[in-house]
Amino acid sequence: MKRVLLLGDSIRMGYEPLVREALKEKAEVVAPAENGRFAKHTLWGVNLWIKELGKPDIVHWNNGLWDLHHEAPMVEALTSLDEYLETLKRTANELQRTGARIIFATTTPVPADATGRSNAEIDLYNAAAARLMDSTGIEVNDLNRLVKQDLNENICEDKLHLSETGNRRCAEQVIEHIHKYL
Repeated sequence: MKRVLLLGDSIRMGYEPLVREALKEKAEVVAPAENGRFAKHTLWGVNLWIKELGKPDIVHWNNGLWDLHHEAPMVEALTSLDEYLETLKRTANELQRTGARIIFATTTPVPADATGRSNAEIDLYNAAAARLMDSTGIEVNDLNRLVKQDLNENICEDKLHLSETGNRRCAEQVIEHIHKYL
């Protein structure tokens, strides 16, 4: 049975149980118990988590919402675009060393009235991350586009995390991307 490693922030943690349940007969789905938070935190933890959880055959990974946070009165995102891309590149390199198939998920959007993040900036970071992943041969799962199709249904009241419906829809798309490598 193949091992699937799910990495990422609280968005991953929301759809993770649904992915695990749906794939339980086809794959061992593992993930760190902790939130992957910022891209730098995921880079810091990636090899520790692989040692703890076992070498993966498939990795589905996201980072971004923490990196794009603006804690008032901050004007710029916590992580600059250049730093974000460099960290993603380093994380991708670590993951590619495992020989696993890697899928990178775009950062999910926020409602227009959300504070601390903007979709214009999320879109900018996602486009740059997608170009980076394309240049390294890493598949991109566009969760952003999926969630944007119905923000009211897919995002919960905190204007950041996925609703039950959003988690289900994202889990279905994550499973679709993983399934072709099982």
